[in-house]
Amino acid sequence: MSGLIEQYAAAIRRREFLRRSGVGIGSIALSSLLNQDAAANSTASKTAHFAPTAKRLIYLHMVGAPSQLDLFDDKPVLREHHGKPCPPELLEGQRFAFLKKDPKLLGSKFKFRRYGESGLEISELLPHLAGVADEISVIKTLKTEEFNHGPAQVFLHTGFGQQGRPSLGSWLTYGLGSESQDLPAFVVLVTGLTPGGGTSLWGSGFLPSVHQGVQFRTKGEPVLYVTNPEGIGKEARRRIVEDIRKLNELQLAETGDPEIATRIASYEMAFRMQSSVPELMDISAEPKHIQEGYGIEPGKPSFAANCLLARRLVERGVRVVELYDQGWDHHGSIASSLPRKCGQVDQPIAALIRDLKQRGLLEETLIVFGGEFGRTPMLQGDAGPKAGRDHHKDAFTMWLAGGGVKGGVTVGRTDDLGYHAVEDPRDIHDLHATILHLMGIDHERLTFKFQGRRFRLTDVAGRVIEPLIS
Repeated sequence: MSGLIEQYAAAIRRREFLRRSGVGIGSIALSSLLNQDAAANSTASKTAHFAPTAKRLIYLHMVGAPSQLDLFDDKPVLREHHGKPCPPELLEGQRFAFLKKDPKLLGSKFKFRRYGESGLEISELLPHLAGVADEISVIKTLKTEEFNHGPAQVFLHTGFGQQGRPSLGSWLTYGLGSESQDLPAFVVLVTGLTPGGGTSLWGSGFLPSVHQGVQFRTKGEPVLYVTNPEGIGKEARRRIVEDIRKLNELQLAETGDPEIATRIASYEMAFRMQSSVPELMDISAEPKHIQEGYGIEPGKPSFAANCLLARRLVERGVRVVELYDQGWDHHGSIASSLPRKCGQVDQPIAALIRDLKQRGLLEETLIVFGGEFGRTPMLQGDAGPKAGRDHHKDAFTMWLAGGGVKGGVTVGRTDDLGYHAVEDPRDIHDLHATILHLMGIDHERLTFKFQGRRFRLTDVAGRVIEPLIS
């Protein structure tokens, strides 16, 4: 221990030398220390580029990609041609994950109706969402560049098809900071297995790691390694954290490494979370009618419970909450599997929208729903009850609600078979530009210099989807 103390004492003497050196080397050291202070405060709330309509984001990712043709994009012509061979011109130059030669068309067996004053088109599989139709706006013509799950998920969340770039949530916390002192700025909740794209979907990439998402678990220890070890009390942990902070501050002052500032902030946040997280995760304190409204089974982890946790998180100032729900990759038996999945998410999502609105939070909370791509109008597998749909990247549907979104709007139109966008095609960069815009950020100005180049979430593209803006 004495050797460690002597090492840091030497470091202090070196900094004293620099301080007394006047201009030159001393001014360089001062500049470095100022930059360190900025790094240490990188999670503090920051001013947006312009007045935001949304202060917080709840992102609902249906992992595996729900079928837009069975949920949001009704195609009577496709239904009429059910079982017939797909027109050859739709297949020329196309790549599919699993479809074989000469696939047949698959019309939806589910009924659609128009709901609300806006007449928004929604499937019978989403009756609860239909009840809040005038709150949501649908984009029917999104396109992605990837047709396999992992790369498409990474592209959707980072704007690039390979791992290593910062995620949407990380860019938002980098640009806006946090409103919460006791919880992370960016929280992730996963129902089922981790998505194929892995933790890079909420990773910070080349941004300071303080901006990466923190996964909360609904079973067991909510956040790994936050609970005190056996025999260590709160005061003892506080003293340990204080001593570690002092050592880290000495090293930060000497090296100027911003990751040390992240380490300091992480220890402090972990200590505060020991009190804030257990209270947050205890949804049993919520009134019975609220739990029933979400469709929660007491004591059972579920997507419904995560939706209620999302409301509790944004209520406490968390900037970004992402919910991932597994089980939407319907290559087969879509007629039975899709209704089951919709039954798990329909009621809680509608309840989340209503709950936020009743509390006055919906107008400043943006909700985004969708998968990494869509599903084909062509049949995969055998016809009949085991029929499914393959991946489709060229035209799929997502929707937004709250946070300055003009409810009841439909953007874009696909062809009669739901294969190509024929009106107002959009891509993932446009979606990102729109989310950032609603959060008060100009997507072209939010940049970070890395390896000699200034990067941004939307790369060199992106147009705000103006019809969605209220």
